[in-house]
Amino acid sequence: MAEKKPKILIVDDERFYINVLVELLRNDYNTAVAKNGEDALSRASGEPQPDLILLDILMPDTDGYEVCRRLKENPKTQDIPVIFLTVKSEVDDEIKGFEMGAVDYIAKPMSPPIVKARVATHLALAQSQRVLEEDNARLGEWLEERTREIRQTQNVAIYCLASLAETRDNETGNHIHRTQHYVKALSMQLKEHPKFHDVLTDEYIDLLYKSAPLHDIGKVGVPDRILLHPGPLNAEDWVEMKKHSEYGMAVIEKGESAYGSSDFLRLAKEVAYCHHEHWNGHGYPQGLVGEDIPVAGRLMAVADVYDALISKRVYKEAYSHKKAVEMIKADSGTHFDPDVVEAFVLLHEKFQQIARDYPD
Repeated sequence: MAEKKPKILIVDDERFYINVLVELLRNDYNTAVAKNGEDALSRASGEPQPDLILLDILMPDTDGYEVCRRLKENPKTQDIPVIFLTVKSEVDDEIKGFEMGAVDYIAKPMSPPIVKARVATHLALAQSQRVLEEDNARLGEWLEERTREIRQTQNVAIYCLASLAETRDNETGNHIHRTQHYVKALSMQLKEHPKFHDVLTDEYIDLLYKSAPLHDIGKVGVPDRILLHPGPLNAEDWVEMKKHSEYGMAVIEKGESAYGSSDFLRLAKEVAYCHHEHWNGHGYPQGLVGEDIPVAGRLMAVADVYDALISKRVYKEAYSHKKAVEMIKADSGTHFDPDVVEAFVLLHEKFQQIARDYPD
């Protein structure tokens, strides 16, 4: 099949120049003619569209500048290259034409070799631009797909890693899913709060949602005789149990040391290390007080305790939702950040629904 010839739209109100251009270009291109601005605009937006427009400046009613302006305003025609046709006395107006979006000028009277060379050059440039845009679009699609695959792989890796703790303590069930959604709900509720606004950006909330499942990853380092003990722990075993926060941070730091850090890993460390800190300083492992506790730790503390209260464990029966809410409210200002508890109370029905959506 013969290659389709490019289409050139010639816009001029003088028959002499139209005849010259048609005769000059017809062997290499398909030509179309418009004798005024409105006709040019109509033909340019019709099908098949021209690949290039040769546009006279001086025309009655709608001049070339106005035609070019309207072509560039129309999304359908804005990418068609426009070459102005001008008499010698109009050369000083070239800047105006380029500002309108023209790609070149051809002076009248026209030199046939110059006309043919500039038409060929700008058609080639336009074709190269289209190819580049198509390649960029394909590259963008490929990058989006690769990004989706990487995110999916990351999410699966995070889930598998977090699930290691669950395999050690099989009564936690959907704990990691529930706490993940609790934390996101609290974050969204507090993101406009003056004390949290600067921290709880959309990016931070997304990273916190992804890192929340790692809060108990350190439990993989706790011996089974302690982790699965069916009753209260003695003082010595309780000391060992509390080390899971340190184990969690240590394993993430080891990964950072080997492969480099990121905002996600820094947040994951805060979640793992600080979710057992208490507002009054009586928590562990550092005994941090008040706002010295990272926001991620304060949010996870409420989410983790609420879920522990409503869940059955080897050492306790599940509390009702109502009882769990009362117990968390009672610990506002001692165990928990009062502002986080206030958000929790406003959201308590959402917490209950999340628990129903992800039952053990």
